[in-house]
Amino acid sequence: MTYTQATPIANTDMAAIWDGEEGDDWTDNADRYDATDRWIAARFHAEVAIAATDLILDIGCGTGTSTRTVARKARSGQVLGIDLSSRMLEYARGRSQLEGLTNVEYVRGDAQVHPFPSDAFDVAISTFGAMFFVDPVAAFTNIGRALRSGGRIALLSWQRFEDNRWLTAILDAVADGRDLPAPAPGEPGPFGLAVADDVRQILDRSGLVDVRLVPIAEPFCLGSDAEDAWEFVSTMGLVRGLTEELAPEAKARALDNLRALVADHETAEGVLLESAAWLITAGRP
Repeated sequence: MTYTQATPIANTDMAAIWDGEEGDDWTDNADRYDATDRWIAARFHAEVAIAATDLILDIGCGTGTSTRTVARKARSGQVLGIDLSSRMLEYARGRSQLEGLTNVEYVRGDAQVHPFPSDAFDVAISTFGAMFFVDPVAAFTNIGRALRSGGRIALLSWQRFEDNRWLTAILDAVADGRDLPAPAPGEPGPFGLAVADDVRQILDRSGLVDVRLVPIAEPFCLGSDAEDAWEFVSTMGLVRGLTEELAPEAKARALDNLRALVADHETAEGVLLESAAWLITAGRP
């Protein structure tokens, strides 16, 4: 299949973020970001069955790690990765070529409104890429139309902000006495699919059936050791954004707190903090 590149964008705010500074940061640190959730992703790929001949859609594919993983399983099938970030897709294409994968294609587009061919895919997957839709019912209705009858979706998403210690701990460390607002569940962003009842309602309204949510609690890894984790975390866009306007003394305290957090969570397997994710599955009738 060949997919058109000239498609509409409904999620303009997210496109501006991901086809800009955020996407650049993830591209520049692709291997580090892939390493953070490697145990979570391993659980996902172990649980989600992929047949050798499957046609697969990867939503919010980013730098293509999940796309390449399923492409190696669907060796006689094909995988389409879609994302808003031009730079992440450029990186994904390069990695796929280096790895000799010929059954992968990437397109820049918004899965909420992208004109996918109808009844085309056996499976639609997403590893932390499907939580950003401004209208999730419209998005999953559109994705559902692209599935064949009996096709299925399998998504990884974060559970509630407060259940993800890897993020709450970072924010607590750099707060320096400030009351930093927590990301709202259900809003476009990392926690857009955090609330189980809301997810069931969204997918039901999208025409999907047999909706299931399975909790996944695997370590989130910030680095191979304290020094490696500090090098990564101290330059993350999240940390830069929360500390750039602090006075020099306050910024120094915040970064000292962050360094202490990293040191306190060093283990033989890396710097590990708790995470809470959902494996969400559903099917097209």
